Amino acid sequence: MAVSLLAYEVSDLCLGKPALRSLSISATVGEALSALKRSGENHLSVWSCDHSSTTANDFEDCRCIGKLCMVDVVCYLCRSENLLCPLTALKSPVSVLLPKVPGLVKHVEPHSSLREFRIKCSGNGDDFLDLLIFFLFLEAIDLILEGAQNLVVPIQSNISSNSRKKLLQKSSFGPTLHKGHEFCWLTQEDVIRFLLSSIGIFSPIPTFSIESLGIIGTDFLAMGYHDPASSATISRALTEQTSVAVVDEDGKLIGEISPFTLACCDETVAAAITTLSAGDLMAYIDCGGPPEDIVRVVKARLKERNLEGMLDLFEEFSISSSSSSSSDEEFSSRLTRYSRSGSYSARMVRRAEAIVCHLGSSLVAVMIQALAHRVNYVWVIEDDCSLAGIVTFSDMLKVFRENLPSMA
Repeated sequence: MAVSLLAYEVSDLCLGKPALRSLSISATVGEALSALKRSGENHLSVWSCDHSSTTANDFEDCRCIGKLCMVDVVCYLCRSENLLCPLTALKSPVSVLLPKVPGLVKHVEPHSSLREFRIKCSGNGDDFLDLLIFFLFLEAIDLILEGAQNLVVPIQSNISSNSRKKLLQKSSFGPTLHKGHEFCWLTQEDVIRFLLSSIGIFSPIPTFSIESLGIIGTDFLAMGYHDPASSATISRALTEQTSVAVVDEDGKLIGEISPFTLACCDETVAAAITTLSAGDLMAYIDCGGPPEDIVRVVKARLKERNLEGMLDLFEEFSISSSSSSSSDEEFSSRLTRYSRSGSYSARMVRRAEAIVCHLGSSLVAVMIQALAHRVNYVWVIEDDCSLAGIVTFSDMLKVFRENLPSMA
């Protein structure tokens, strides 16, 4: 008996995915901030394009060179040279927000096909079942393991020149079409989700514990509960697509400072990061609005440090928030926009509670846990709640990639 699975192309996984909202590399930090707020997107793609060229199907002069989110803006404002005059910092070119790590965003051809592997497995002892298995995103997995986080893929559609002009006119912060094409991007989560749908192919490996597979990373980011919050550490967590663990004196996990939670805040959270401890920062971002007592602490510490520019920015937004009918409703609305954009759900971004598993948890259980909570990682704890390490999507992909040759 022979069973053949249809061969897919990378572009097929773009079905249903929203087209990228783009920002030109010529924009300023302030324009990027405004675009993030208006779009409701968690991330914006940054493009370097020459739309004057008329060469068909040539994307070489129109490339996505990076991505940015609110946390990039916040961490930039936290730099010592920008704290005194944040309004001046907002006039800087958007290129200052892009990570210096190369290869985080990669372009992938839409026709990149799945590789096929043949597995011969015994049926009733007499017959052999020839199963042709495609493995979606073999190329994507290799790119991710090389450091890529987002794979940019053209969405296959026929767009007329008139439609293109209309879309360009509607775009309030830069074109969403490049060379007549819309683009989407594929993430580590997309690949892991597909793997989970085909998990039986890899049996029994997914049932092994993460400890036995040796994928628990110990080089994780952490802060003590009373340690000063660090924008540099948060920025690194964003680049690595993880989070910052907050631990007590005994190394037990209390919670986390997640860049994805911070992405639902506005730029004034830079003042909180600059002045608060890790524990107080968790409390600041963990509910519909920061507690009044912590707000007073932030203002007092800004005054003590003579950070008048940041204080003015912070107070301006505080007055704006208090004049609204309900800060909780405003925050809820913001979270709903993020949820609609395909990022983390409102239920998740409102909490600083870390998602955890144990040393004996199976690989498939951890995959399901991460996907259910829309995170790229799961913290690993001991029985006494002390932090043992972290398992990331990248760690999981290594296991599947290393076991592909044995399937051939």
